Amino acid sequence: MAEGTIKKLTDKGFGFIDTGNGEDMFFHNSNLEGVSYEQLSEGQRVSYTEGRGPKGPRAENVKLA
Repeated sequence: MAEGTIKKLTDKGFGFIDTGNGEDMFFHNSNLEGVSYEQLSEGQRVSYTEGRGPKGPRAENVKLA
């Protein structure tokens, strides 16, 4: 699993993870595991699996690291 830091959260239920390689990874609250969207905050470390969504790359199986 890859790890990164939550860079941005929106009020629409999705956010972006700073992957550490200069690119951000999109995630949706439906891809969270063991944590609710409301428990997340910017700057938290998370682990995730890289996947593909209808609009391109996205983080799946997102959980606190």
